Amino acid sequence: MLAPFTAGWQSNDVHPLGSYVYDINGNKYLDSLAGLWCTALGGSEPRLVKAATDQLNKLPFYHSFWNRTTKPTLDLADDLLSMFTASKMGKAFFTNSGSEANDSHTLCSLRRVATMNTIYVALTVIWHSHLQRITKNCFTFCHVKLVWYYNNALGRPNKKKFIARSKAYHGSTLISASLTGLPALHQKFDLPAPFVLHTDCPHYWRFHLPGETEEEFATRLAKNLEDLILKEGPETIAAFIAEPVMGAGGVIPPPKTYFDKVQAVVKKYDILFIVDEVITAFGRLGTMFGSDMYNIKPDLVTLAKALSSAYVPIGATLVSPEIAAVVDSQSNKLGSFAHGFTYSGHPVACAVAIEALKIYRERNIPDHVKQIAPRFQEGTKAFAGSPIVGEIRGVGLILGTEFANNKSRDDPFPAEWGVGAIFGQECQKRGMLVRVAGDSIMMSPPLTMTPGEVDENNPSLSGGNNAPERTLFLMCEQW
Repeated sequence: MLAPFTAGWQSNDVHPLGSYVYDINGNKYLDSLAGLWCTALGGSEPRLVKAATDQLNKLPFYHSFWNRTTKPTLDLADDLLSMFTASKMGKAFFTNSGSEANDSHTLCSLRRVATMNTIYVALTVIWHSHLQRITKNCFTFCHVKLVWYYNNALGRPNKKKFIARSKAYHGSTLISASLTGLPALHQKFDLPAPFVLHTDCPHYWRFHLPGETEEEFATRLAKNLEDLILKEGPETIAAFIAEPVMGAGGVIPPPKTYFDKVQAVVKKYDILFIVDEVITAFGRLGTMFGSDMYNIKPDLVTLAKALSSAYVPIGATLVSPEIAAVVDSQSNKLGSFAHGFTYSGHPVACAVAIEALKIYRERNIPDHVKQIAPRFQEGTKAFAGSPIVGEIRGVGLILGTEFANNKSRDDPFPAEWGVGAIFGQECQKRGMLVRVAGDSIMMSPPLTMTPGEVDENNPSLSGGNNAPERTLFLMCEQW
């Protein structure tokens, strides 16, 4: 197997139980990243397994082409459109992942279903006709195609460029990796694509000027975004894409007033706003969607990961009624909406997602996150005073720790020391799995964690002088 995002080869066999995973040798680990930010309901929720089994016995597959689809597909679309209230959404398009969904924002077009106010698109990267629904894996691809199709229909063929942000993560397909602002996803892949531009990363601790407040920092970044738009020409900019809280780039919450200011800029120049909620949706921040927390009013929305708690691959793109109406009109003129994937709106994936959404509502997961988030955040921030910790940042049940040499934001540890990797290894030795990126480690545990599991998750509380941070500090002193 060619393992994704892996240097060299490693073989592991794991099985989950709630917030824990066990390896082939029976070792138990607290899964502090919920797989890949995704198993929001833990790894052994029986209701999701039953939903999949029941649907497999009833109808294991049917496509969503040519005005045909299945009841779970339609029901899930209705569920999502009613749940997302930050701004009104008109249609849903299904993919297999967030990457596909973001791609589709750029390139996709949506076509109405005869009796439903929803749209679905299939999973694989194949162009098909008469699509009406959206599925997970085409998120980025769907966004890109859709936005191009929309602007072409309005007679604005020059509006092709997308603006993303440095250190953002939007996927790993050709287009979604281009939108991503991480060099590792560009190097040796001939990326980013020429129609993708990147603006500033909104990381206040790392990039603010001396004496600059968060609000002033946000104002400067909004001005830089506007300058980039004017330099390129507003008539060439199609959309701006952003995560409410940047995830794989290091868990970076926005500075105060940031989204108010950048939304004003994109609205001023008639540029669509795409919010990538792949990590932040369904309670991660303590609100059902990240857009609710930061007053984001998007034109398009990307969903995935926790949509099914990752039990089956599924993603979705939501689009505003205005975009949907233009796409409907254009597809009627052309005779079809020529975009889609074989597995878009897969009935088994949709059935599991429907059950996951029921659980989020019935168990009031956003409120549960609000209740345990202070314990989660403050427990880890207890070692913020360590000489090797530059910043600990987060919101809800997502958190990042960045190590720094002498706490200087401009003085990272030498890369060859592998400080973040060592910390991750020390956590694993103590029965906890975290994500490592350079000198940063990230946590995004299952949303169902108990207070006791939260305490176990906090490295500062899991060993005193034997805690991972203390071990790392002593090693750095020796170097």
